[in-house]
Amino acid sequence: MGKLGTITRRTFLISAVAITGGVVFGYWKYKQPHGNPLLKDIDEGAGALTPYVLIDQNGISIVAPRAEMGQGIHTTLAAMVAEELDVTLEQVNVLHGPASKAYFNAVFMEDGLPFASLDESGLAEGARSFTEIPAKLIGMQLTGGSTSTYDHYDKMRTAGAAARESLLQAAANKTGIDVGSLSTSNGKVITPEGKELTYNELASAAAEIEPSAEPALKPRSEWKLLGKSQDRVDIIPKSTGTAEFGVDIDLPNMLYATVKVNPNLLNPMNSFDASKAESMRGVKKIIEIENGIAVVATNSWYAFQAIKAIECDWVPANYPVSTDGLRQLVVDSFEGWSNSKNRNDGDVDDALENGEVISGEYEVPFLAHATMEPMNATAWLHDGQLDIWAGNQIPTQVVIDAKKITGLSEENINVKTPLMGGGFGRRAEIDFVKQAVQIAKEMEGVPVKMTWTREEDTTHDYYRPLAMARFEAVMGETAPTAIDLKLAASGVFGAQFGRWGYPLAGPDNSIVQAAWDQPYGVENYRVTGYKAETIFPVMFWRSVGASQNAFFHESMIDELAHAKGLDPLQMRLDMMTDEPSKKVLEKVRDMSNWNQSLPVGHARGVGFCLSFGVPTAQVIEIAEQSGKIKIVNAYIVADVGIALDPRNIEAQLTGGMLFGLTAAIMGEITITDGKVDQTNFHNYNSIRMNQSPNFEVAILENGSKIKGVGEPGTPPAAPALSNAIFALTGKRIRKLPLNKEVDFA
Repeated sequence: MGKLGTITRRTFLISAVAITGGVVFGYWKYKQPHGNPLLKDIDEGAGALTPYVLIDQNGISIVAPRAEMGQGIHTTLAAMVAEELDVTLEQVNVLHGPASKAYFNAVFMEDGLPFASLDESGLAEGARSFTEIPAKLIGMQLTGGSTSTYDHYDKMRTAGAAARESLLQAAANKTGIDVGSLSTSNGKVITPEGKELTYNELASAAAEIEPSAEPALKPRSEWKLLGKSQDRVDIIPKSTGTAEFGVDIDLPNMLYATVKVNPNLLNPMNSFDASKAESMRGVKKIIEIENGIAVVATNSWYAFQAIKAIECDWVPANYPVSTDGLRQLVVDSFEGWSNSKNRNDGDVDDALENGEVISGEYEVPFLAHATMEPMNATAWLHDGQLDIWAGNQIPTQVVIDAKKITGLSEENINVKTPLMGGGFGRRAEIDFVKQAVQIAKEMEGVPVKMTWTREEDTTHDYYRPLAMARFEAVMGETAPTAIDLKLAASGVFGAQFGRWGYPLAGPDNSIVQAAWDQPYGVENYRVTGYKAETIFPVMFWRSVGASQNAFFHESMIDELAHAKGLDPLQMRLDMMTDEPSKKVLEKVRDMSNWNQSLPVGHARGVGFCLSFGVPTAQVIEIAEQSGKIKIVNAYIVADVGIALDPRNIEAQLTGGMLFGLTAAIMGEITITDGKVDQTNFHNYNSIRMNQSPNFEVAILENGSKIKGVGEPGTPPAAPALSNAIFALTGKRIRKLPLNKEVDFA
């Protein structure tokens, strides 16, 4: 990192010192854009055209307005700009953008539309375009839904191209040489005679030139960075321990805090007795916060110890106080009104009435996010402003809620988003940031870093919902002729959007996500969603509704194939109506040698899921070892449309699959007496290195649009493994986690 990166880590996200004398380039195509957040700190004489690219005397800096949670998005976004700007990644600094509506996510609302991702009809495309209007008005700077690459593919490349054209024109004005005779390379404009003018020396003059709204973009044949694997821009600081995560924030005279809130989730506290804690070593102050208390001390350990000594009288849970009671809410929802029926082809009732019906029921439990870095935030209220350092996925919402707590104007609230030790959707909920702001309000003038214990983190999550599926189907000779799939769960989209202050209008698509829109051709095919009462905290979990619905749907498809004695992978191919999806299945078939015999005690299972626009197929090979199941090999094929960074895509696919395997094998949150039973990794475990299979990954590019891959690797994992277990043992497991039925090596 150069000087700007150093300034960013140690002081403010963007300072006037770093920007003075420079020029900001970027692309903004809307007629009435949100204000450029960089103008806030820019001095007279410097240009700020759009929010994305800064060139000044310290070098080139790219503002990546999405959170880096380990998924490599800062590298990919920077490469988009660097490609068009004709610079290398080594020549640029990359930083997270400030909280601003200018960085709104234009495509995150598309998943809520009643159109399958493969539907490219005029009506569907028109609806997708329309969602940009409310998305812009809301101005939500959101990282999630595998949208970052999809949302920025045009924006970031155009920002780099517009900057390059302005620099070329500045050089033409300076030298008197026609702009068409000039070229660029490695951060320099080059004249026909070979004279070099650096971007830095041209920056001030380029600031006076109106950038092109539609600059020419490089054809793919000329790409030097995009389409090739890149070293991650954060790999050196992360490898050397110098990368700054939220838990690493260190400010002069800083104090430390932790919290304890009602274990009966989202309920208040009657009273507390802090008499023992008040005199404990290092304790500075005990503060009552929403639904609980906070201890401020001279270090985190003192705060952790003191909060254990505080006795609290909690308001009891206002939801069923056991897992079975919460499960009953889901069961009961099947008898209520349907929340959605996005797919209802043919005459399902008639086909079921006149055919031999195969039926079944599947279930998955609540799941926690269990990020490696527990929730934490640092807040400092001073001199009429609030500075917040917090790993979060939605900084604009941080500003909104901090404003409500402090009464400050948005202009006086500064949010810095450091690197995160995992997110998986959890850091899109900012309960922990609000706690830090409440503490800062009581400790005005002193910066306070608030860190949750691992136990608080595990027991106060917003969980992936418990969900169920019921199906009835009729098989023909080679494929199903009728499927009636009913899905029930709490509504994740409605719950999360409601907490953000945007009530969901219409059905909650998370309940049927990646079930109704799968590209299987079945003459009579109905998928119905039932919304269970949402009184237990739920939210986005990696791949959202697809995480459970792929298990339901693909287990059902596998079950139907075996009921007829059909090859389950070939039946999927025979049913497939989408060519890229078909190629994904064909590729995973060939990679895994599906049609070749395995040694005795080995078996394979297949899972497919089209989620977030990415068709993904996985085959898992397992082996029986001393009476236990060992996952031996895993094969993954995904079609992302355009593969910008193959190595990073492979990492996301394998990581997503491991995340899904962890949930499938051992993931479960249970509730007793209204409280979450699991408290730490000893009883909410994760798959370990010695349990991990050998991976083989193939990335295809047959899809019509570029798509992201943070989430599509997760959904097929559970059905691929459970289907392999059936192939080996003949045991059809319909309820996760699998380790309740099978011993794993």
